[in-house]
Amino acid sequence: MDFFNQKSSSSSANWYDQLLEMLKVYGINLLIALVILVIGWWLINRVVKLINGQLDKRSIDPSLKPFFKSLMLITFRLLLAISVLSTLGIEMTSFIAILGAAGLAVGMALSGTLQNFAGGVIILLFKPFKVGDVIEAMGYIGSVKEIQIFVTILTTPDNKTILIPNGSLSNSSLINYSTEPTRRVDMTFGIGYNDDIDKARKILTALIVADERILKEPAPFVAVSELADSSVNFALRVWCNSGDYWGIFFDMQENVKKTFDKESISIPFPQRDIHVFNAKK
Repeated sequence: MDFFNQKSSSSSANWYDQLLEMLKVYGINLLIALVILVIGWWLINRVVKLINGQLDKRSIDPSLKPFFKSLMLITFRLLLAISVLSTLGIEMTSFIAILGAAGLAVGMALSGTLQNFAGGVIILLFKPFKVGDVIEAMGYIGSVKEIQIFVTILTTPDNKTILIPNGSLSNSSLINYSTEPTRRVDMTFGIGYNDDIDKARKILTALIVADERILKEPAPFVAVSELADSSVNFALRVWCNSGDYWGIFFDMQENVKKTFDKESISIPFPQRDIHVFNAKK
């Protein structure tokens, strides 16, 4: 019994001695690594904040700021991690080799994510759109709120947030409604077959002239575009500043209806005449 107690005491002493030895060897390095981690993390946040402040003071494209911020944070934190591991005594040559192999495997697994990163770089280089532009892409329409490393954030007219991967966005067709300062508003209005075409044309022309938002050049266009099943259709094409597009579109719909009603011009709806014949037996 004494033999086992002595052996247990000896094992405890050995374990305690080994722990003290490890603390002597690695304790200081661990403490230094912890200090480097805390101070480094604080410095990274301060440096990134300082750089963002300098970018705000300069005429830097707002599209680039979120991208640079994300890129700087990832780069600085990666360097900090390497410094901490080096302080702990981990051989970085072997670690980098392992990291490279792991990076290759992760890269293959996350090929879509890398594609989104490349797409973000392409968007920032060629600038098919920028922050604040209204675009239509991937089945969504919205204002560009932010261009990040992997995704572009849109805000829809009804205040929804849409995240679109940059890889898909850079490789697909999109419509940028904010590129040109002016836009053409296309509208169609129908009148009845019994109504006066010339009178309807004069009314539409007068409504165009009365709206100061409509540009004189290029000249507005009003013409009969189609003899449809139930109506004679007029095509209206007017030019305006891009910001006035929807205001003109909605106001014109209301003004045309009110004026046509006042001038006794009908706006027909689809209808069908049924003729019943009594066959003699």
